[in-house]
Amino acid sequence: MLSLRRLLCSLRLRAGGLPACRRVSTGWSPVGAAFNVKQQRRLDVFGKNTGLFGVPELSSPEGFRIVQDNALRNAESLVERVCTAPPSAETVKMFDRLSDELCKVADLADFVKVAHPDPSFRDAAEEACRNIGTMVEKLNTNVELCESLRKLLDNKSVLDSLDPETRRVAELFLIDFEISGIHLNEEKRKKAVNLNVAISDLSSDFLMGSSLPNRIDVSVIPEHIRSYFSWDGKYIQINGLHADCPDDLVREAAYKIFLYPNDSQMRCLDELLSSRNALAQLVGYPTFAHRALLGTMMKTPENVMAFLEKLSNKLRERTMKDFEMMLGMKTKLNPMNPELLPWDPPYYAGVLRAEKYNIEPSLYSPFFSLGACMEGLNSLFNQLLGISLYSEQPEKGEVWSEDVRKLAVVHESEGLLGYIYCDFFHRGEKPPQDCHFTIRGGRLKEDGEYQMPVVVLMLNFPQSTKSSPTLLTPGMMENLFHEMGHAMHSMLGRTRYQHVTGTRCATDFAEVPSILMEYFASDYRVVNQFARHYQTGQALSKPMVSRLCESKKVCAASDMQLQVFYSMLDQIYHGKHPLKGSTTDILRETQESFYGLPYIPHTAWQLRFSHLAGYGAKYYSYLMSRAVASMVWKQCFVKNPFDRSSRRGIEEQMNA
Repeated sequence: MLSLRRLLCSLRLRAGGLPACRRVSTGWSPVGAAFNVKQQRRLDVFGKNTGLFGVPELSSPEGFRIVQDNALRNAESLVERVCTAPPSAETVKMFDRLSDELCKVADLADFVKVAHPDPSFRDAAEEACRNIGTMVEKLNTNVELCESLRKLLDNKSVLDSLDPETRRVAELFLIDFEISGIHLNEEKRKKAVNLNVAISDLSSDFLMGSSLPNRIDVSVIPEHIRSYFSWDGKYIQINGLHADCPDDLVREAAYKIFLYPNDSQMRCLDELLSSRNALAQLVGYPTFAHRALLGTMMKTPENVMAFLEKLSNKLRERTMKDFEMMLGMKTKLNPMNPELLPWDPPYYAGVLRAEKYNIEPSLYSPFFSLGACMEGLNSLFNQLLGISLYSEQPEKGEVWSEDVRKLAVVHESEGLLGYIYCDFFHRGEKPPQDCHFTIRGGRLKEDGEYQMPVVVLMLNFPQSTKSSPTLLTPGMMENLFHEMGHAMHSMLGRTRYQHVTGTRCATDFAEVPSILMEYFASDYRVVNQFARHYQTGQALSKPMVSRLCESKKVCAASDMQLQVFYSMLDQIYHGKHPLKGSTTDILRETQESFYGLPYIPHTAWQLRFSHLAGYGAKYYSYLMSRAVASMVWKQCFVKNPFDRSSRRGIEEQMNA
């Protein structure tokens, strides 16, 4: 393992020193300065292009074909070895290496196809994703390959010799075979492969369509609110809900136009749900939800529904009180509109928070410069986990945008743990969702070295200006902590097998570390350590920090009730088919039953529900993870969020 001293030396040499801070008086640490000033790239006209993420072949789009073909050849060789080797622990290691060979290309390509600014890179990555995905589905229906795993699991003497982690990974691989239809005849297995490929394509299409703007003739929009939207003289483009806008009419117009049904997106969703149901029934499950929940903590959709109904019942009275408070505020500010409607809660909840606790987000932003928040994360990780973040200068061609930062994650005794690429700033055609992407999972390699994980955090913060660094709202700061929780999960979840490393755990546990980080972001003892004015260095006063943290409890019940509604909708869509009506009919009924605000005619929020692509039948995971994170916080950190003796609890959770 690379020593800490050697690592620090190499970082200084590669970075060539950090650019000077714009305001020396603030005394930013190197990691803070790296995010509070513009990147000063080395002029490297003649240097070698190292390729995306240091993969030499990916210096051009054509390289995706090369890395894809190499992975497929290596996979074929590993399949032959697995099928001819006697059952042993080595069988599981070869399965994991096979998975790693394909995932290293598929995961990287999955990121590039949505985030790279060059269409040729995106197209090449999408093709590689499709080809690797097709190979994965074929392997999941390879009878001989599955039989080699069954021989292992059916051999009691061999099975008893396996450690619990190895046995569990073997069982998870077998589940992959079973849910893919390994027990079917050849014709039906081919059908299952085709359905899986179709589902992958439909999921990608739905995800892309969920964020596309809607256009409308400018004459439809009242003249006095047109300035709130982008328009070219003839058409106004609505690319979001404008949920925080103080003008009721702006929010209403954005809601009705952005959520207006798109026929193509509607067909895509219908086909996606139908294909998932067809696949589930083909391979022997009553619904897609039954198939999707294998291997999760909840296990069955019946358990999920019971959990959601119980939670909804507990929240209902508090949610109604939240709605009453919002309606009272709306009536006070706008007596002509005395009805609470779906576009109102985000705004009026914010007004209530501001009034009760005397907070205004713009007053906090100067204290939450991106650099200050990164310093806070670095300090928290150092005190709690013995981890430090070091800014490293990317090589030529290593990153896809000049404003991407690269962080080395270093443990005080273990040395270098992995890398985080921080794609934090808004740019054209960049997806609006805040996301964590695994580029390479960690695993113990055959030579005894550990394969270091590589991840990307993608957010959409504003760029810095000539007069100030990037300043975050309290909500943006919390999102940053959330996504860094995912990154730390990937860094610390140092499992032997990449198949279960980091966020590749059970889906309904995957959000626990990230939601746990939201608790740290809401604790005045943590915020007080880093929130300081970007110009003066003045710390955010303790009363202001306390008010901000307390304000997050306002309307918390209705916020959670909204998540219950989304989770219920997801379960019903992936439950028994044929569905009882259109997806919009189900949306209306579920919204009125599990949220309480009326459905707005001629809207189709479900077409913007991007999580249906990647979290099909598992959206409840956010609520489940929140319950677990709350338990971990109360048991380990509520008394002292910096108590390193409590880190065993978080490490055990991350490695579960």
